[in-house]
Amino acid sequence: MKSITIEGQLRTESGKKATRQLRSQQLVPGVIYGGKAEVNFSAPAASFKSIVYTSEFMLAEIKVAGNTYRCILKDLQFNKVSDVLTHVDFLELVEDKKVIATLPLKYVGTPAGVKAGGKLVTKMKNIKVKTLPKYLKESIEVDINSLELNQNIRVQDIKADNMEVLNSPRIPIASVTMTRQLKQEEAAAPKAAAPAAAAPAAAASAAKK
Repeated sequence: MKSITIEGQLRTESGKKATRQLRSQQLVPGVIYGGKAEVNFSAPAASFKSIVYTSEFMLAEIKVAGNTYRCILKDLQFNKVSDVLTHVDFLELVEDKKVIATLPLKYVGTPAGVKAGGKLVTKMKNIKVKTLPKYLKESIEVDINSLELNQNIRVQDIKADNMEVLNSPRIPIASVTMTRQLKQEEAAAPKAAAPAAAAPAAAASAAKK
């Protein structure tokens, strides 16, 4: 699994004045919780970019005061006007303690319905799971090869070993819908068949004459 290293420094002062001073130095205040003790730290804004501005799931190894904390990103705060990152929360991973994480879905294969002329529509990009840290991974694969035209794959169909999926099981995550061209072709098919069906009747009428 991908991970980044963040070099931070302990925060000994709190409050608006202290955080304003940090931000004026291009530092972002953060907190690490979930372990033996809560750790307040700060780090250069640039060091958070690869984990904040991505859709990938990754770990962060945060080094503060000689200690290394293995964490996952939990919460972000941005300035409402400038959209600048203002605060970061991390959850420390403890070996025997389950965590809640949001993992990306990776759709694998080509649906049978797409091969028949349909269009794949993905409705969810990630799911929320509860699991032990050792079972965390970059993404959860979803096999969509057998997905037929006008069918759905739902949350309950996801195979996530050693994980408890927290999303509602009936929510659709992907489907194959008809394209406009396929709808037009299906609508035109009966009309094309009608003259062929009428041909025997015409032939019978001619024979009577």
